[in-house]
Amino acid sequence: MCYYNGQKVTRAEFIKLKALEKAVSKYSFWNGGVHNGFMFQPAAIAIANDDKTDFEIIQAQWGYVPASVKSRDEALAFLRRYLTMNFKGENIFTNDEGRRSMWADAVKNGRRCLVLSTGIVESRHVEKLGKKGQPLAAKDKYPYMVTMKEQEYFWFPGLYNQWLDPDTGELVYCFALGTTPANKLMKQIHNSKERMPTILNDDLAYEWLMGNPSNERLTQLALTQVPSRDMEYCTISKEYLTTREAVKQDYPELAPIDMSYLDTTELLLHPAA
Repeated sequence: MCYYNGQKVTRAEFIKLKALEKAVSKYSFWNGGVHNGFMFQPAAIAIANDDKTDFEIIQAQWGYVPASVKSRDEALAFLRRYLTMNFKGENIFTNDEGRRSMWADAVKNGRRCLVLSTGIVESRHVEKLGKKGQPLAAKDKYPYMVTMKEQEYFWFPGLYNQWLDPDTGELVYCFALGTTPANKLMKQIHNSKERMPTILNDDLAYEWLMGNPSNERLTQLALTQVPSRDMEYCTISKEYLTTREAVKQDYPELAPIDMSYLDTTELLLHPAA
């Protein structure tokens, strides 16, 4: 669920958040065509300074690790078991069983961040048929790159932590990104889970990072859905995990996406900016 994200900024001169901006040339890590969350790879996030007047872009490892974890091997085992590369927006304070969420501490202690994206990679699952036409348990998977129209980059809400790696003595930043129920387009693409990363416009991203929202408002922000009509998509090569690049590729056998959402009103979870 939402484990592959692009961070390849090539055209923009500045990364902007309302009136604040950072020169792209200042950073050397805008080169991730496809980041694989399962690899615990470093990726770019934005964190606020102490008085919330500015932000900085840093590299943090994708996958949230609690401070109690004592080694890198233990961290990797934790990630593989709990898949903390992302979190559900509805669970930032309580989990599905109604108990205090593991994310509540990060939210309470102001460890909110923004995760930069230049494109989401998700796979559409298509039923395979046997020789007699019977449906098989295995599915064909077709990967898509999904972007926002006329935006080279955009923001996800995130939560970050720091843990001490005893092998190196380094204080490691790590993070997870927020997800929300899929809109009409993403329901067709990520049709196995029907989830999508939460995408925030500039005002909402600034509020998540710099503001002091109530718990109710934070949940609203974390569950924001963008309209399907604002998104673009294409199918890409199935080799994206090897090449770490999203290379456009057509699949003639694949049924097209139903575009009727362009002609209908889409009811969305979207707080007022």
